[in-house]
Amino acid sequence: VQLMMSTVDDIVDGASTAAQYAMNGRENKPELAILVSCVGRKLVMDQRTEEEVEEVISVIGTDTAVTGFYSYGEMAPFAGKDACRLHNQTMTLTLFSE
Repeated sequence: VQLMMSTVDDIVDGASTAAQYAMNGRENKPELAILVSCVGRKLVMDQRTEEEVEEVISVIGTDTAVTGFYSYGEMAPFAGKDACRLHNQTMTLTLFSE
């Protein structure tokens, strides 16, 4: 069992870090960003949900079209692994450009 404690500021910082990772090594500025955030994050953030989106936009740029939705967890492999596992309380970013 692994337990986690977090604050709203930690969640916003995590969204910023995810955006920074997504921007690493890009040759072109993103034109479209799809953000998928776990509904658990929304429940914790309550009235401050827009802050994580604003933080992502501050990293990827204001010229990028942004869309997204809330999920109940994401399926993806962990770093360095091949098999997909459930990620919970996460934000996933996908950036598109020509």
